[in-house]
Amino acid sequence: MTVKVRFAPSPTGFLHIGNIRTALITWLFARNNNGHYLLRIDDTDKERSREECVDDIRESLTWLGMDWDAFARQRDRQADYDKRIAQLKADGRLYPCYETEEELALNRKVLLNRGLPPIYDRAALKLTDEQKAKFEVEGRTPHWRFKLNHTPIIWDDMIRGHAEFQGGDLSDPVLIREDGSPLYHLCSVIDDIDFGITHVVRGEDHVTNTATHVQMFEALGAKPPTFAHLPLLSDKEGGKLSKRLGALSIRDLREQEGIEPMAICSLLARLGTSQPIEAIADIKTLSNTFSFSHFSRSTPKFDSDEILRLNAKLVHDMDFAMAKPKLEKMGLKDIDETFWNVVRPNLERVTDIKDWWQVAKGPVTPVIADKGFISEALTMLPPEPWTSETWQAWTNALKEKTGRKGKELFMPLRQALTGMDHGPEMPVLLPLIGPEKTKERLKAA
Repeated sequence: MTVKVRFAPSPTGFLHIGNIRTALITWLFARNNNGHYLLRIDDTDKERSREECVDDIRESLTWLGMDWDAFARQRDRQADYDKRIAQLKADGRLYPCYETEEELALNRKVLLNRGLPPIYDRAALKLTDEQKAKFEVEGRTPHWRFKLNHTPIIWDDMIRGHAEFQGGDLSDPVLIREDGSPLYHLCSVIDDIDFGITHVVRGEDHVTNTATHVQMFEALGAKPPTFAHLPLLSDKEGGKLSKRLGALSIRDLREQEGIEPMAICSLLARLGTSQPIEAIADIKTLSNTFSFSHFSRSTPKFDSDEILRLNAKLVHDMDFAMAKPKLEKMGLKDIDETFWNVVRPNLERVTDIKDWWQVAKGPVTPVIADKGFISEALTMLPPEPWTSETWQAWTNALKEKTGRKGKELFMPLRQALTGMDHGPEMPVLLPLIGPEKTKERLKAA
């Protein structure tokens, strides 16, 4: 059997961390099994769907290194939905309901007040043709519900294990709106059948939906796919993921300078698994080690600071060949491999190199703190060649000669050489500035 999966976002907003986690895990599973990955845009909600969000979905997946084998949009498949809907109506599995929102809300309230679950009472099934005709004359148009069989609904989940619901404990779901447009649940099931989807990966908040979907597959004469329900992310304290973090969009991360896509992928691929969270530079390596057997049902804790930690590790391990195109895109074409290798252990993002380059190659405006001390320092410059040990040798000699120590010793030198009172570590920076520029800047100060 060829594994066929799909990522099916709704283009009503930009992709966020939760969306991307599902997309990534689905993609890793597909690639690990030499499977087929479908990108399907679930845009049945015509009022809220936006084309800019479709573009964002494509761009975000591409930026993160995920490709797809096929592309589809639900808005192009109405004829296919109509055929399946006609079948379900003919089989008596879709039935018309004429209750208003107010009536349904009142019924739910009554049941809750009586301590009963707010399950639809199937009153519409008892309507006569005359009653239906009267509603039509009054201007009511029906919504349509799917008639669940009151039998056990059972499946083996790749993460949750044995899952079981009783059909009688669930409300018959509304599948068609009053305006005749089908809802996500029905369209999704029809798409999964027509595209031959074998596995569906989704959040555990969809478990109850899956129970009703299983019966929809069976009502349409299809075998349900295999399901994997991912535990939802929490914040780093274990509480509900805040709106700020939950809505952290990939677009926001893309627009942050220096964030490596693989920092995000490395984190999201391993959250909630028994595998260590580590910086992986290649998404193919992630797919080669992927297995649902590593996942647990416990709630994973998402900490956005982990992205920066992994980002720094990726930069520290990045060779010059990989960094060069990024540097050129930043307009830093003169940076050579030697400069990169010296500086990269001190970078959190590739873009941090701009500060090092500016300070090392200038021009800078020296801050004059103590002319006499700077003059003394100029006369005591160490001999060439300069290494990472030169700064220590120079300041030790100055300390012995002048009696200065600590900030009183280091700060005037930093200010004279860099024009700042903070920045890259001087032992590494001094050799990059070099003897000639050091002399020039000390003389200017």
